[in-house]
Amino acid sequence: MKLLSGTSNRPLARAIADYLDAPLTASEIESFADGEIFVRIDENVRGEDVFIIQSTSCPANDHLMELLICTDALVRASARRITAVIPYFGYARQDRKTGGRTPISAKLVANLIAKSGADRVLTIDLHAGQIQGFFDIPTDNLFATKVIEDDIRRRYGLDNLMIVSPDVGGVVRARALAKLLDAEIAIVDKRRPKAGVSEVMNIIGDVEGRRCILFDDICDSGGTLCNAADALLKCGATEVSAYVSHGVMSNDAQGRIAKSALKEVVITDSITELPGSTQTSKVRRLSVAPLLGEAIRRIANDESVSKLFD
Repeated sequence: MKLLSGTSNRPLARAIADYLDAPLTASEIESFADGEIFVRIDENVRGEDVFIIQSTSCPANDHLMELLICTDALVRASARRITAVIPYFGYARQDRKTGGRTPISAKLVANLIAKSGADRVLTIDLHAGQIQGFFDIPTDNLFATKVIEDDIRRRYGLDNLMIVSPDVGGVVRARALAKLLDAEIAIVDKRRPKAGVSEVMNIIGDVEGRRCILFDDICDSGGTLCNAADALLKCGATEVSAYVSHGVMSNDAQGRIAKSALKEVVITDSITELPGSTQTSKVRRLSVAPLLGEAIRRIANDESVSKLFD
């Protein structure tokens, strides 16, 4: 087994390597003056089972091309099997046509990854579960729910707790977490007048006197969580925190969270922090390295991965 890290999230790749007690494969990844990406694998990978660890996060296009070029390099180096480990799968929010003459970019990206030579995909909390069907190769979609559940039990306990979905589309996700915690759920009814902007219309459920935890898969600008927190507090919630699988954190999201009514926002390390971004003590990170590391170990040993979905 070989572990190859792209440049999108080296800290997570190193943490996975530590979990597996396996070194990262020596490689060189550079950009030419015009932005073209060059990759060279500095170890023999012939006949090896290789796992490329690369989130397609900001800058999404550069990191996606880097993943494709790494895959092509491994194919030409005669790797036996190539697994694309994509902790955060970019373009996942473009999973359907939203109007006339619009693309389904998630399907296009899935085609690119498969055509580049990847034999398998391993990812965490796809924005929509059906994206697994976009791939023509085996795809494992892990859930960060168990990692989040354990942290909630340690930090918050279960007394007077309510799990809140920040939109109707996330109800299944919120219900799964609430079931693990034996908690009730509420739903924020919102609308999007345009991309990246959300408005809370109503709160479905009685949140008065409850400690609310918002649970979402992606925090981009932070507007959804901040607006939802204000609405929940107006309806009588005693405090509001949030757990998010993928902290995209664009457009000064951390600065927005720092000024908000949220007690804290907990994100996983599926995406590394952007250089120069605002930092706030309200944002805390959980590691998914053990989850991914265990999945990689099971795939490499041809063992069942389904236990990790429980």
